[in-house]
Amino acid sequence: MSQQYSQSNSSAYNGCGCLVLVIFIGIIVAAAVPDLLHRGNRSPLSEAKQYVSSMSKAQQVHFLEKGAFTNSIDALKAVGVSIKTETANYKYSIRATEKVAFTYGVSKQKELKSYVGGVFVVPAKEVDANAAKNETTTVFILCEADAQGTIKPAEPIYQNGKVACANGTRDLKKSSS
Repeated sequence: MSQQYSQSNSSAYNGCGCLVLVIFIGIIVAAAVPDLLHRGNRSPLSEAKQYVSSMSKAQQVHFLEKGAFTNSIDALKAVGVSIKTETANYKYSIRATEKVAFTYGVSKQKELKSYVGGVFVVPAKEVDANAAKNETTTVFILCEADAQGTIKPAEPIYQNGKVACANGTRDLKKSSS
């Protein structure tokens, strides 16, 4: 008899536990839905940050392998990055010189922000005190426009041994730390 009581008590407990679980899941879903809807609005920004960052990192690899930056997004495929030049929300492009490569994600929508990445060739001694005197390396910065809009953001700069975002943009590495 005590075995039957134990089983029915366990069943009653499990039924009550299921009700508590359903209520708990309902609360979690109610709390998460607004956040998930808000995240949906940020996905184009995530796309642009990822694309610009990937193109900049690919420029670093391209420079390491070829000794030069490229002005072609298609050339970055050789180092493993395949990016469209245009999506529904952004146009992507590159401007490269001998010492710097800028990668852009320019918004096509007035309510989205644009991005620019900069990869600079710098004396390795500025990054690593143990580096050889004539050695060079690359440093990367990712900047987000302060304002929404469809205008290409100002390019980051390298000055006095440091990279910095230009006026009207902010450094995403510093803000995420």
